Amino acid sequence: MTNPWRGEVTLVIDGQPQVMRLTLGALAGLEAALAEPSLVALVERFEQGRFSSADVLAVLKAGLLGGGCAFDANRLDHADIAGGPMGAARAAAELIARAFVVPEA
Repeated sequence: MTNPWRGEVTLVIDGQPQVMRLTLGALAGLEAALAEPSLVALVERFEQGRFSSADVLAVLKAGLLGGGCAFDANRLDHADIAGGPMGAARAAAELIARAFVVPEA
């Protein structure tokens, strides 16, 4: 079960639900992978819609690693993601939002 208080987001990949989470280590790796100087710049990039499909994949892979999923993040490039590209983008945006905002009770 997904726990939004921990920043978790579920994404169905190849028919299997996977719980993702952006831990501090995952965020640090994401900053480096996306060549952003800070977490604020990373968040702004997504808020302003300045992200690419490669950025979405990077966020999802970081979330899979941070969530400790058994799914091999490197297989994500060729996996069937529920909702297609839009579902993937929504999940990436939700991951970033949940990493920095406390969910409403």
